[in-house]
Amino acid sequence: MKLGVIGGSGVYDIDSLEKAEWRQVKSPWGQTSDALLFGQLQGIEVVFLPRHGRGHVHSPSSINYRANIDALKRSGVTDIISVSACGSFREALAPGTFVIVDQFIDRTVAREKSFFGEGMVAHVSMAKPVCGRLGDMLEQGAAAAGIPYARGGTYLAMEGPQFSSLAESNMYRSWGCDVIGMTNMPEAKLAREAEICFATVAMVTDYDCWHPHHDHVDVASVIAVLQRNARHAGDLVKQVVSQVADGAEHGAACSHGCDRVLDTALITAPEVRDAKLLAKLDAVAGRVLKGH
Repeated sequence: MKLGVIGGSGVYDIDSLEKAEWRQVKSPWGQTSDALLFGQLQGIEVVFLPRHGRGHVHSPSSINYRANIDALKRSGVTDIISVSACGSFREALAPGTFVIVDQFIDRTVAREKSFFGEGMVAHVSMAKPVCGRLGDMLEQGAAAAGIPYARGGTYLAMEGPQFSSLAESNMYRSWGCDVIGMTNMPEAKLAREAEICFATVAMVTDYDCWHPHHDHVDVASVIAVLQRNARHAGDLVKQVVSQVADGAEHGAACSHGCDRVLDTALITAPEVRDAKLLAKLDAVAGRVLKGH
């Protein structure tokens, strides 16, 4: 297991990494959000990527999600923990709560959402978009670290960068959504295509604007909660690594099949596949494309 951590707003580093080194990883899909931070925790290899770049230079819509996931795959990452700031649609999910998401609704409109396309078509299942094995580890880690958490929830991914209108917020609540954010789509879809186990920790910073006593979301109040959440995010990663170091993960195939989804996803006949696109897919889909 090689653990990848994608840090969202407020999480731009992992200060406890040993042998830490920032390295630029080239991707045929373009420029990553930043260099990747390689290091070790308790003997486990960890690769960290700040989603917005150090200093928060990328907006949700300008992030090159394909390059980020491809670079993590090229770095040997097998499992990704995605840490993201979010708003809450539920009274019980108060600021400071970590929601271990298990479903998504994608409302983004301005992003490249797949590694595949004309000349190499593939359709992966997103029925269960996160890895339950990683979710179990995150739940155990949050409990051990004393972090307020909820297991399960639906994440509404909006385009942004503006926050919701009141009408939108109420509509998303009526849909049964639990949290709202701007970055986990298409990240989860691309991780699935890359056959990387993926799980999201949505860190609640506010109640969006539906709440009658919190009807205005502002950056200053969000940042105050972000700073506390960032410390807890570091503690959670350490707890997950401890489980790996103690033998909770033995490097076997994922029991949920995340690492084998492309076995039944490719549909384009070999004789009409686009050679240029195949070359770009060498890391993402190399396992199934070799010899086919």
